[in-house]
Amino acid sequence: MQLEQLRELVVETLDDMKARDIQVLDVRGKTAITDYMILASGTSDRHVKAIAETVAYRSKEAGETPLGTEGVAEGEWALVDLNGVVVHVMQAKVRDFYQLERLWSAPEAAPRAMSGLS
Repeated sequence: MQLEQLRELVVETLDDMKARDIQVLDVRGKTAITDYMILASGTSDRHVKAIAETVAYRSKEAGETPLGTEGVAEGEWALVDLNGVVVHVMQAKVRDFYQLERLWSAPEAAPRAMSGLS
């Protein structure tokens, strides 16, 4: 499965599961961890769990077995690692606290000049 197809499968699944505020962040060139981070909110711990489990299931069904999942048991923040696509599903309060969109959308800092070291 192509990376763009996987990204679209995840977005469609999130939409089908009524996830809120779905954001796709292209992080190529910012990290070697993944190409896309997809963020979405669930309305409760059960909703977060169901969304993450369904994303993992549908991805596996499409031939992309997740490398791992984290946080599904707790349901405040679940992560599904699909290698080129990493999915974060969070309750709104957790998402507001960590503000991953802001973190990954920030421009890279310019290197600081070293003065007096010649």
